[in-house]
Amino acid sequence: MTAPETETRGVRPASARRTEWRAQAPVVAAVAAGGALGATARYALTLAWPTPAGGFPWATFWTNVSGCAAMGVLMVLVTEVWAAHRLLRPFLGTGVLGGFTTFSTYAVDIRGLVDAGRPGVGLAYLAATLCAALAAVWLASAAARRLLTGRRA
Repeated sequence: MTAPETETRGVRPASARRTEWRAQAPVVAAVAAGGALGATARYALTLAWPTPAGGFPWATFWTNVSGCAAMGVLMVLVTEVWAAHRLLRPFLGTGVLGGFTTFSTYAVDIRGLVDAGRPGVGLAYLAATLCAALAAVWLASAAARRLLTGRRA
């Protein structure tokens, strides 16, 4: 007679790890597919609206602000309006909008402005992006909540 697989000292049996991976694989795939779409859209926007050397990075600014606004609307939709499929939030939220918004490029842009001798513009960009992104997510979620559910935020 063999002993059943048991968890000892925080080590899960291999069968449990395989089961967990199978459950998470569709989520990982949804995030990856969404991220590819979002990053492609962001890249297309930067090609269409390039930033001149030392200039204010408007494409990145508006990408982050619009992405945050879309995230606010999405969260109201999937938490308060729809009974969304379990992969919708990872695909759209983490994937598409996570790939679309680009706070890493935001940081690189700030550094580039400072290195180009434009620290005032870099500081303005730092503050404006942060304030505008937070305002966008709050305003968009409040507007979506009011329009779609009839409730005030």
